[in-house]
Amino acid sequence: MDKRAILIAGPTASGKSALALDLAKRLNGVIINADSMQLYEDLRLVSARPSAAEEALVPHRLYGVLSAETAFSTGAWLRLAKTELETVWGNGQIPILVGGTGLYFKGLTEGFAELPKIPEDIRDSARHLADRDGVDGLKSALRDLGDTEAAEALADPQRLARSLEVLMATGKTLGHWQQAHQSPPLLTPDQAGRIVLAPPRPWLHERIAQRAELMLADEGLSEVRRLLARGLSDRLPAMRAIGVPEIGDFLAERADYALTLHRLTVATRQYAKRQETWFRNQMGDWQRLDPSGEINLEELQGLL
Repeated sequence: MDKRAILIAGPTASGKSALALDLAKRLNGVIINADSMQLYEDLRLVSARPSAAEEALVPHRLYGVLSAETAFSTGAWLRLAKTELETVWGNGQIPILVGGTGLYFKGLTEGFAELPKIPEDIRDSARHLADRDGVDGLKSALRDLGDTEAAEALADPQRLARSLEVLMATGKTLGHWQQAHQSPPLLTPDQAGRIVLAPPRPWLHERIAQRAELMLADEGLSEVRRLLARGLSDRLPAMRAIGVPEIGDFLAERADYALTLHRLTVATRQYAKRQETWFRNQMGDWQRLDPSGEINLEELQGLL
């Protein structure tokens, strides 16, 4: 069969998983996770991973495959995704890759630069600066070291810190490494139907509010309580997931319910806004769909 795939990106709470499930039922599809937090087995509710019942309806891959102790890279995800794609195609099925991690989709369709390993002390230094001085401090440090391009172009603290640690460790900018060590894409434009969900802001904010309430229900509290009981470093990606620090403060009685709900809602809105900015700037030629209305699934099948 032709090696075709459907890619569904979008901000958190925009209905990506439901759309992927509907398409997979129609197309003999296999859903492959492209969300960095949904990789973690410890974060089903916090990351809004598909439920066990949903996962049983069609094959799901790369969901809940990592322990929270694991720090995972985009390159590592791409290697797993490549294996899954070949397996799905070999079985005569259609892969449907869905998630909110823009770098995963960029690596799929444009290739990805493998970066040198960053010494732990340098990584800690960059993260400490991010925690202490925030975005402005990171931008200032990048300018001081000569990477004005990253300082001007980036706004996300994690991406800024990544740019800074690469520059500190190698003496060369992240942009240099990305240009000099780019791998070929796994999916070319003619292989992939590319969709970005672009919901109206009020509709998305209502869904985010509902998700925040769900995270503070018993199941969400129990999930975070179990995770915190393991005593893991708060620098691990899973421990920095939206919901973990906020609910941790609630469980420790450092914040009441109303304040925690507010923090969860604000943090998720801010994250969704960063995702939307990424998709607009980096994936401008992808098809936009409004998930607040009815989506014509038959028309989407035409992407194949």
